[in-house]
Amino acid sequence: MTDIWLHNTRTRKKELFEPLDPANVRMYVCGPTVYDRAHLGNARPVVVFDVLYRLLRHVYGENHVTYVRNFTDVDDKINARAKESGRPIGEITAETTQWYLDDMGALGALEPDAMPRATGFIPQMVAMIEGLIASGHAYEAEGHVLFRVRSYEAYGKLSGRSVDDMIAGARVEVAPYKEDPMDFVLWKPSSDDLPGWESPWGRGRPGWHIECSAMAFELLGPSFDIHGGGNDLMFPHHENEIAQSCCAHPEGDFARYWLHNEMLQVEGKKMSKSLGNFFTVHDLLEQGVPGEVIRLVFLGTHYRKPMDWTEKKREEAEAVLREWRGLVAGVEPTGPDAEVVSLIADDLNTAGAITRLHALAKAISANPQKDCFYEKGVFLASAQVMGLLTEALSGWDAAVEVSGDVSALVETLLTARAEARKAKDFARADALRDGFAEAGLIVKDTADGAVWEMGPKFDAAKLEALR
Repeated sequence: MTDIWLHNTRTRKKELFEPLDPANVRMYVCGPTVYDRAHLGNARPVVVFDVLYRLLRHVYGENHVTYVRNFTDVDDKINARAKESGRPIGEITAETTQWYLDDMGALGALEPDAMPRATGFIPQMVAMIEGLIASGHAYEAEGHVLFRVRSYEAYGKLSGRSVDDMIAGARVEVAPYKEDPMDFVLWKPSSDDLPGWESPWGRGRPGWHIECSAMAFELLGPSFDIHGGGNDLMFPHHENEIAQSCCAHPEGDFARYWLHNEMLQVEGKKMSKSLGNFFTVHDLLEQGVPGEVIRLVFLGTHYRKPMDWTEKKREEAEAVLREWRGLVAGVEPTGPDAEVVSLIADDLNTAGAITRLHALAKAISANPQKDCFYEKGVFLASAQVMGLLTEALSGWDAAVEVSGDVSALVETLLTARAEARKAKDFARADALRDGFAEAGLIVKDTADGAVWEMGPKFDAAKLEALR
């Protein structure tokens, strides 16, 4: 059996993964708050943990892995969206949940084994809160129930901070009913115009952190193997999950391995609406960027490193996938390459696995006369361990029909560029090169001359303007 090594955030080192029960490997990943479209950064943990899910299924068997990813469908952001739009909350959460599933499916993500919604587990949350009050780890104050952070000695171990340092350096909600500034809300009152449920503390709704603890316990038990999410959730969300879960169920360990992916940037800058570089997965798909291309760009960077989305990476990924799909056309997958699997099993080294796939593809292409069906089957199976070259993501690479007029125009412009280079008119040659890119024309210079194809953003009008 393949050994899997994972970097455990809690211990800050890479550890051999040893599941509690190899017949039922259990993983929980924090899902979205469903009030709007998922932006590109939201998609990164989905792809990261989809690769881990596929790896676990490959190593332990498809029927021996339980993957849970939740939906937060009760939240102040959802309430605000309902108020500003005038639409019912249930209508908004149902719509945005389906948007999320559709967009993540377009990236090739398998659906988890369970996708609980917070509103379906309110009784379990109330029961957990009651237990925390009874054991002295929580208290009621002015209709709120709060967790006593200092009652859990290990608080801060995940994020590596002391409680006093957190108070000094973090923004904490100051409220007169808190015993300590670090105490966090487990339950809060709801006015008549907000969603609410009856509880021993009056009509109200749960705090964010208790949701995941209650759902994880109900579906995976007091101890399970892996908990994942973006590193922006490490504090306070995951820290609070650990505290309340371990205090509510001291017989368990909650999650044993913690994995956190780094954040996403766009063209070297933090994605932000103010910078004009904020976009959703749906935006890219609508622009004609295939989901498989987005996935390959993501996997080209190790999950614990910041990922930079660039137009250049998108173009390169699309060209690579077109080549790879052409290579395996009509081929059935066999067993994956052992080195590819070993690289993925080494703390999800997808970048290294992609480098190995390039080497395999190069070796196959170097022997065009050889019967390489077996090697191609190994290559295909290896890519599919990462969710690439799957049947579900196929079809986008179909060749675009090129009219005679467009083809003649391209050849004319390529000839003009060659003549400009020959005449050392580099300004004209560079202008044509840049114009090709702006028009969505992909041009590659080879020893036998320039070859070209139309990209997904091809614009004939922009090409015409280059005459």
